Amino acid sequence: MARAVVLLSGGLDSYTAAAAARREDVELCALTFQYGQRHAVELDAARRVAAALGISRHLVMDLDLSAIGGSALTTAGAEIPKDGADTGEIPVTYVPGRNTIFLAVAMGWAESLDASQIIIGVNAVDYSGYPDCRPEFIHAFEQLARVATRAGVEGHPMAIRAPLLHLSKAEIIRLGVELGLDYGLSRSCYDPDASGAPRGRCDSCRLRAAGFAAAGVVDPLGSSAGSR
Repeated sequence: MARAVVLLSGGLDSYTAAAAARREDVELCALTFQYGQRHAVELDAARRVAAALGISRHLVMDLDLSAIGGSALTTAGAEIPKDGADTGEIPVTYVPGRNTIFLAVAMGWAESLDASQIIIGVNAVDYSGYPDCRPEFIHAFEQLARVATRAGVEGHPMAIRAPLLHLSKAEIIRLGVELGLDYGLSRSCYDPDASGAPRGRCDSCRLRAAGFAAAGVVDPLGSSAGSR
């Protein structure tokens, strides 16, 4: 059986990507980061999702990107854009280097586990425009893994799989429903309230709400939910 490291945030996309891989009879090892994110409620969601998927090996790592700064998601008191605020530029919720750093750590763990794949739930259709969610980025990192690992140099290159890359949010949700997923376990609102409940106004919440509406599926979290 093939083994894979899956980047599991606790959100809708990574949950679905992991479940799609499991359907292919892949042994999953989950990797979650506590990176100084203000919406740390997603860490508990990641644990729930890992348990629901039957993932026995789940590594939660502390990797504080708030020291780098440059993102509203890691800077206390920074304003999270609400209600579709769009300047036409990469939004302030972009975390500099996040997916590059996460994939690099996943690459190291995958090599130590003799895993042949890394699975990441990025999406380049209904997304916030982050540069590290694009096909070009995934392809470039896969090429890096070929030359940066012993496995790659010895002729056993590691695959970087992004199964949701070209799906709309509605298509992702329909896939999850087909896989029997409980999306009530997922969380990713960028600006949850003090109890951890999503407020429904950030980009992530709006993308999720639009996806469920387009899929014709009722969101078990209601209209105030985060998406990634």
